[in-house]
Amino acid sequence: MRVTATTKHHPHDDAPDTAAAFDRLHRLPDGPERRQLRNELVSAWLPMAERIAMRFRNRGENLEDLYQVAAVGLVKAVDHYDPGRGRAFAVYAIPTITGELKRHFRDHLWTLHVPRRAQELRNKVRRAVKELTATTPGGVPALDEIARHTGLTHDEVRTGLDALDCFSALSLDAELPGTDNYTLADTIGTPDPAYDHIIDREAVKPGLQALPEREQTLLYLRFFQGMTQSAIAEQLGISQMHVSRLLTACFTHLREELLTDTD
Repeated sequence: MRVTATTKHHPHDDAPDTAAAFDRLHRLPDGPERRQLRNELVSAWLPMAERIAMRFRNRGENLEDLYQVAAVGLVKAVDHYDPGRGRAFAVYAIPTITGELKRHFRDHLWTLHVPRRAQELRNKVRRAVKELTATTPGGVPALDEIARHTGLTHDEVRTGLDALDCFSALSLDAELPGTDNYTLADTIGTPDPAYDHIIDREAVKPGLQALPEREQTLLYLRFFQGMTQSAIAEQLGISQMHVSRLLTACFTHLREELLTDTD
C-alpha cells in the first residue's frame, strides 16, 4: 500500500493522509515489509519536516544541515508514534522535530557551554530587544525596558544579555574595534614563569628555616644578592673553598630533606 496525499484540510497543505498506514505499521512485525512502509511514511512527511527546519534558518547554521536534523527528528517521530493514542501524527511529529532542531542548536552550535536556563533567557531577551528596537527608536533598549517587556527580573535579563555573547566567539586574530591592527590575541596575557617555582619554594622553605644562621646567610648572599663565592668569602672572612664546601653541604641537606618528605 502506497502512502498518497489527499485534499484533506490540515495545517500543512500537502500533509498526506497516513492514518491507515500508521495503523498497519504499528501491527507489522520487524522485517522488509515494515521497513519499506516506514521509509514511505518518512518520505511522505519529509516536506513538513523541511518547512519546520526553515523556521530556524538565518541562525548561523547551513539550511541543508537543518534539513538533515529535521529528518532525524521525523524518523524518531515515525518510529515512536502510537496511533492508538488517538492523536494525529502531525500533533506528535511537529514538537518532536522542533525539539530535535532546538537540541541541535543547544548542543552543537554554542561556542561556550551554557546552561539550558541561560539559553532560554537569552532567547527571551533577544526577542525582546528585537521587538523593542523595532517599535522604540533610539538604539538598544535599557535593562528596565527589557525586564518590563519580558516579565523577567533584572538578574535574569543580565544573564540573558551575557548569554547573547556565548553563541559565537571571535577569532583570536580578530582586530578590535577602534584599534590599529590590535587583535584579541594581543590582549591575552602569558603564563608567568615565576609560578613554576612556587611549589619548589614552598617545599624547600621548612628546610631553609631549619638551617643554621650562617648557612642561611650564605644562601641569601649567593642566590638573592647574586654574589660570587669569592665575594661571599671576603664578606664572611672565610676562604672561597670553605664557601664552596658549605654550599655543597647545604644543597645535599636540603635535597635529602625534600626526598624524605616525598617518600
